[in-house]
Amino acid sequence: MPLSWNEIKNRAIAFQKEWEGETSEKAESQSFWNDFFNVFGISRRRVASFEQPIKKADNKQGFIDLLWKGTILVEHKSKGKDLEKATQQAKDYFPNLKEHELPHYILVSDFQRFKLYDLDSGNQWEFQLSNFVDNVHLFDFIAGYEKRVYKDEDPVNIQAAELMGKLHDCLKEIGYMGHDLEVYLVRLLFCLFADDTGIFNKGIFWEYIDLHTKEDGSDLAMHIASIFQVLNTPEEKRLKNLDENLTQFPYINGKLFEESLPLAAFDSKMRVMLLEACAFDWGKISPAIFGSMFQAVMNPKERRNLGAHYTSEKNIQKVIKPLFLDDLHREFEKIKGNRNKLLEFQKKIANLYFLDPACGCGNFLIITYRELRDLEILVLQELDKTGQLVIDISRIIQVDVNQFAGIEYDEFAVRVAEVAMWLIDHQMNIKVSNTFGQYFVRLPLKKAAKIVHGNALRIDWEEIVSKEKLNFILGNPPFVGKQLQNADQKADMNNVLGEVKGAGVLDYVTAWYIKAAEFIQNSLIRCALVSTNSISQGEQVGVLWQELYQKYKIKIHFAHRTFSWSNEAKGNAAVHCVIIGFGLEDIDNKRIFDYADIKGEPTERKVKNINPYLVEGSDLVILSRRKTISSVPEINFGSMPNDGGHLILSQSEKEELVKNEPDSDKWIRRYTGAQEFINGYSRYCLWLVNIQPQELKKSKEIYRRVEEVRKVRSESNRKTTQELSKFPTLFGENRQPDTNYLLIPGVSSENRKYIPTGFLSPDIITSNSCLIIPYATLYHFGILTSEMHMAWVKYVCGRLKSDYRYSNTIVYNNYPFPENITDKQKQTVETCAQAVLDTRVKYPDSSLADLYDPLTMPPDLLKAHQKLDKAVDLCYRPQPFTSELNRIEYLFELYEKLTAPLLPISKQKPAKRKNPQ
Repeated sequence: MPLSWNEIKNRAIAFQKEWEGETSEKAESQSFWNDFFNVFGISRRRVASFEQPIKKADNKQGFIDLLWKGTILVEHKSKGKDLEKATQQAKDYFPNLKEHELPHYILVSDFQRFKLYDLDSGNQWEFQLSNFVDNVHLFDFIAGYEKRVYKDEDPVNIQAAELMGKLHDCLKEIGYMGHDLEVYLVRLLFCLFADDTGIFNKGIFWEYIDLHTKEDGSDLAMHIASIFQVLNTPEEKRLKNLDENLTQFPYINGKLFEESLPLAAFDSKMRVMLLEACAFDWGKISPAIFGSMFQAVMNPKERRNLGAHYTSEKNIQKVIKPLFLDDLHREFEKIKGNRNKLLEFQKKIANLYFLDPACGCGNFLIITYRELRDLEILVLQELDKTGQLVIDISRIIQVDVNQFAGIEYDEFAVRVAEVAMWLIDHQMNIKVSNTFGQYFVRLPLKKAAKIVHGNALRIDWEEIVSKEKLNFILGNPPFVGKQLQNADQKADMNNVLGEVKGAGVLDYVTAWYIKAAEFIQNSLIRCALVSTNSISQGEQVGVLWQELYQKYKIKIHFAHRTFSWSNEAKGNAAVHCVIIGFGLEDIDNKRIFDYADIKGEPTERKVKNINPYLVEGSDLVILSRRKTISSVPEINFGSMPNDGGHLILSQSEKEELVKNEPDSDKWIRRYTGAQEFINGYSRYCLWLVNIQPQELKKSKEIYRRVEEVRKVRSESNRKTTQELSKFPTLFGENRQPDTNYLLIPGVSSENRKYIPTGFLSPDIITSNSCLIIPYATLYHFGILTSEMHMAWVKYVCGRLKSDYRYSNTIVYNNYPFPENITDKQKQTVETCAQAVLDTRVKYPDSSLADLYDPLTMPPDLLKAHQKLDKAVDLCYRPQPFTSELNRIEYLFELYEKLTAPLLPISKQKPAKRKNPQ
């Protein structure tokens, strides 16, 4: 058991006095270092050896003064000798040390001077023996109190996961796999961590493996099994003649070592791997990050991009700070100096309960627990200022891991989460020890987080934690779009959302929203979930939020608008996400976090209300509608071939057909979809409306293609398509107008400031990947190609990945065109719109993709659009719009006015309740 810092400092003072004035190198050096290690309560004989024989870099025989394998190498000299030369002498031994024997520190001394090198960080310190007590903290790695700085992108987490991955592969290769392998690896992880952080006496697991097992590995599995059994046996129940090397292992409990596992098998190669793992400093890992990597290492495909498998702390903080942590810290600041209120506050945070219903390896729970423990330490430090803190710190630490629960589908992730919570608990205990100078460890493990293996969408959450006990639900449920859901996930969706009209369009994550909303009824529980931004855009809003508002009376408390969810690992694809905090009570301090740059930092705004589009405004949702809310021309999709590609021609196919059959030219039309329109590609189609039978037979190629269309349609599983096989010369759906029309691409890149639109003549056939507006005028073109309309698009339309997916029923039909405009305003818009079209014509060799790329957009085209934007703005109001947010808030108000009295959905606000804090 590690000594308290107070005891270490007392021993350090005694050490200084004992060795003051000593000068001889050999006569007393070994006694000196025995006493040095005793300062930290470490038996030198157990961890390190004197005069370790070794070959130097020049191949001459040498002797290391003192070596603690994998930890520290000591060189000792007589008083006044050059310590720099001693340091170089120490480094000369490195080439002939085994990988797992290489030290992290070099210490050189001449009794009166010390020079310490941290080989990992490159830091070094030099001090006199007379100042030893003031520098004793530098040797926290010997005492078991090493302070850690955990970084999201720290490569040590990847290195640690890769070490476990090697052991995993070797064990799996010999047939040790499945549940047994998962539990075995989790136990080894605990032992490796315990060996470096003071749960065990430092290094005893490594020492046992190194010194008490055969080099061929033949008896290693048996010894590990013995260690596991001892760790699960209370001291008073152990055999009286138990090997003394095993008695030093403490009783762990916590059921971690309870299950009986089959005996594994090791060879010499696997033993070396385990020793290399033992040599690694497991105290440096971050449980929040390593857990996800540990899970990923079990999957060879995921292992290739190991650094991508964790949720960064920065993103977790975006959830927990506005959910509860900011409020707790504000409350703490107000009660500083008031002992009774501080004690009440500590009791309060020790009674908060958290549930992550999609917890994975426990990332959110781990960071939340750490933050609560940090806050408790601040409380205790504040109490300590009054001198009224009790002597035994262990009696007043109240926050514990049993305040946390999680649900996870993957069994291995469950096991990792359970252990990771104990690991972070011990790291916080080390922090308590460092802060208050008292050794504090929780052994045996009596409390644990309640991590349940199961399907959160099938489990009754009340069976895990009662709603009377629970305060917060938080997490990052899986993102699976409607097109990517497998059969089991679709069944889960049906189980939760079966009665919700239109639920088939929803992302998998929305089931957690419904489940949480249902669970928190008649409670003060608050929730915060990470989601894809699709749930606050397009058709999903009308389906999901209508249900959340009308049936469950949900109120949004805070929201992070769209940002890039990424852990900054190389090769990690970012996902565009939102975070939504919600509950039943209507609170005053609602917060929106805006991102000018989705990869940057947010700015916060206090608002009166947050709607499902995550902007300030009434609780409205925009539903799909067949007719426009404004007096404008109708919109429709282009024509759909439904032909298996046989009516469509490439440029070369068209040329070949006309070359071989010149008369076929009159049946060929230019054909455009979204890609062709934007990128300037040329494609064609066979437009065989009113073709006579004899003309069809005259063309062998056209006849062949028509026959292929008939065949494709007749073999379809859809009855409507089978019916179309009777009309193989025609497009499946013909919506081609007989007048000029405005084309809007169905999908367009979010990188463009404007969606490229344009007028086409009726002889150009447009596919169903576009939308068309017959009878549209320059005025309509001007409105739809403005910043005002683009603001509406960005918030209301759905997305294909991150690209805009324009909808006739959601976007266009609900768009509030300007009302009661003057002839002059309309004429100004038309003039500016024509100027945009005229400017485009100046660049005949450039596609619309080129013209509307932010980097290549011609300055005169941009200026033409800016003039158009200003003209459109003035159609709405004389005051200028200061931002996109300003525009969308105005448009929502106008939409609400035009659609009253049907919207907003929840005019009636629920009665305010007290904040659950």
